[in-house]
Amino acid sequence: MDIRRRNNVTVTGRENGPTLLLAHGFGCDQNMWRLVVPMLVKDFRLVLFDYVGSGRSDPSAWSEQRYSSLEGYARDVLDVCEELELREVTFVGHSVSAMVGVLAAAEAPQRFSRLVMVAPSPRYIDEDGYRGGFSADDIDELLESLESNYLGWSAAMAPVIMGNADRPELGQELTASFCATDPGMARVFARTTFLSDSREDLRTVVVPTLVLECEQDAIAPREVGAYVHEAIPGSRLVTLDATGHCPQLSAPQATAEAITGFIGVAR
Repeated sequence: MDIRRRNNVTVTGRENGPTLLLAHGFGCDQNMWRLVVPMLVKDFRLVLFDYVGSGRSDPSAWSEQRYSSLEGYARDVLDVCEELELREVTFVGHSVSAMVGVLAAAEAPQRFSRLVMVAPSPRYIDEDGYRGGFSADDIDELLESLESNYLGWSAAMAPVIMGNADRPELGQELTASFCATDPGMARVFARTTFLSDSREDLRTVVVPTLVLECEQDAIAPREVGAYVHEAIPGSRLVTLDATGHCPQLSAPQATAEAITGFIGVAR
């Protein structure tokens, strides 16, 4: 199989620079990184891709069985790494992809040197002693709404996820990204995302890790960032002066500077 075509792989930036592998979250594609890419290309080799079922990936490669678990998405990451013979990679994962990166690094530790977790959440549902931001009923209602009317759900939820009500164009962009995703594939990815529990997987992380959170985030509140930071020994927690769940769009310069500064410190 042609992995580059299957996952719409794009390689740009400094050929001999440190490699950053940028992974998008649910309902998105590699275009979500478009504002930080120009700030990183001078110093880094950038590898971008779309998970199967997202963006311009090959829809014929999609399998509900494979993509009903985060391990299926981690397999996409590892396939891209193997195809491009990537090693010493800094994996930059947004939202649920932060946990996908954790799984990929545990499966093939020889390929990854660092993790950058952008607005991560290992568990969205509250439990005793843990605040994920949603009750079980909240998630059930969210998934029911998504499954019954995906386009309506996208139009309602994208602005909430993006935040920044004073910049409606950002919410509109996320809405368009959601609506461009096949509803059937999106439903599977949504259930995989919002019902996952990767808290124990955090304990497998042994590489230098940056946890990037936003000052205000309706999807991953700051308690979650603190939890991830505490669960990964030696990790670095940076709180961006940003609102919403997508700082690579709402605060691209701060996001790029945090990534660059972390890699400079970690060398």
